[in-house]
Amino acid sequence: MIRCLIIDDEPLAQDLLQDYLNDFPDIEVLGKFNDGFEAFKGIGELKPDLIFLDIEMPKITGFELLELLENPPKVIFTTAYDTYAIKAFELQAIDYLLKPFSKDRLAQAIQRVSIDEDNGSVTQSKMSKVREDIPKEGFLKRVVVKTGNKIEVLNASNIASFSADGDYVKINSDGKSYLKLGTMAYYEKMLDPQAFIRIHRSHLVNISTISKIEPYQKENYLIFLKDGAQLPVSKKGMVKLKKALRI
Repeated sequence: MIRCLIIDDEPLAQDLLQDYLNDFPDIEVLGKFNDGFEAFKGIGELKPDLIFLDIEMPKITGFELLELLENPPKVIFTTAYDTYAIKAFELQAIDYLLKPFSKDRLAQAIQRVSIDEDNGSVTQSKMSKVREDIPKEGFLKRVVVKTGNKIEVLNASNIASFSADGDYVKINSDGKSYLKLGTMAYYEKMLDPQAFIRIHRSHLVNISTISKIEPYQKENYLIFLKDGAQLPVSKKGMVKLKKALRI
């Protein structure tokens, strides 16, 4: 028996998929969710083998939901948009169903599901690689993070800094810190370079949050942020910073 969840913000799409799945004896629908916040909780509590996941949803997207899951289940994407197909298959999702799809097309996707195989498991390493490889569609406006069982959506303009922390990036915003799996290279690429400067190999800073800059050791500097943080600036980083601040 394959235990699954339906995650879609359209009630009609949920009901149609549920009706289709009722004809598959090896599929058990554990629940249906309208948004990524509730789905995040549901996945943690119900631990499904498979999720049918829409991409464009309110609050957070399907891709953002997957970023928050440490051990994501197998995924079949269900969406009205064909623009995400390449990204979905790079994540090695089982299938990508373009709405409206038929029961026969759904059957083809379900045939690919095997609980004993790794195919279709969207691991965090896959998510990290795909995030860095996909073409950029405008600068990052928000960052979705989790704290325990809660999800927070951070406005990029409110984030003071990003700092490398092993395989994670520490995100500092409004006096709080969050850890998220990722790389500094990804955030440097995705954030507006007019607002965020890579001041050091380990630090990326929102220049609007800088309160002062002081010399520190030979040819190095320290910046002081409005939240009280102090971060080192490399020689190369100082060149970028001076250019951005026009000093």
